[in-house]
Amino acid sequence: MQKPKKNILVIDVGGTNVKVLATGQKEPVKIPSGPKMTAKKMVKEVREATKDWNYSAVSIGYPAPVVHGHPLSEPHNLAGGWVGFDFRKAFGRPVKIVNDAAMQALGIYRGGRMLFLGLGTGLGSAMIVDGILEPMEVAHLPYKKGRTYEDFAGIRGLKRLGKKKWRRHVARIAEQLKNALEADYVVLGGGNSKLLKTLPPGCLLGDNSTAFTGGFRLWDEPEEKAKWNRTRGPEPAPMTA
Repeated sequence: MQKPKKNILVIDVGGTNVKVLATGQKEPVKIPSGPKMTAKKMVKEVREATKDWNYSAVSIGYPAPVVHGHPLSEPHNLAGGWVGFDFRKAFGRPVKIVNDAAMQALGIYRGGRMLFLGLGTGLGSAMIVDGILEPMEVAHLPYKKGRTYEDFAGIRGLKRLGKKKWRRHVARIAEQLKNALEADYVVLGGGNSKLLKTLPPGCLLGDNSTAFTGGFRLWDEPEEKAKWNRTRGPEPAPMTA
């Protein structure tokens, strides 16, 4: 007997807005966030905004490291109270929490070995291999001149270098990490990916809306996960040597 499909509430927590969508809803709801947004306040405002929605489980994309489904540190651009907060009790439903880059990566995954790089305030990263999601923290690894990957690909790099040099470093970083991790392709997502004039070889452009797809996929059963490798889009061009 086939299990009934869950109705999922997906929450994409950002420094400017908390975006919310549920199974069966056509348009996401945006809730302003910012430096006064605590975990308790987020839950309260989300529950108020979705009081007429029907959902049985919750997915949260969290803008900081997550380990074993629990936030490891407080988010930089929001207020405190996130680490140790009981989201399951607050929502009264099962909750899965992943890093926001990982959730966006899961939403755009097209099979094989995929590396996701989120070009935003910092540098988000995740790897998916044959349907297995592995969030990563490559942002603070050394890259060049005593600076990190994030120092060049994140917002600080964009402001320091200007768009032209920033684009060159994004392409170089994508190539380096693709080769090091033996990825089949790289997806460049995050808010600043729209500043890329052309995509580096071997790369595909992400879309922030895929975070919702990723949130729904977090609850997929094994037979649904098996379909992910068959939902391929256009193949990226090969990475040049």
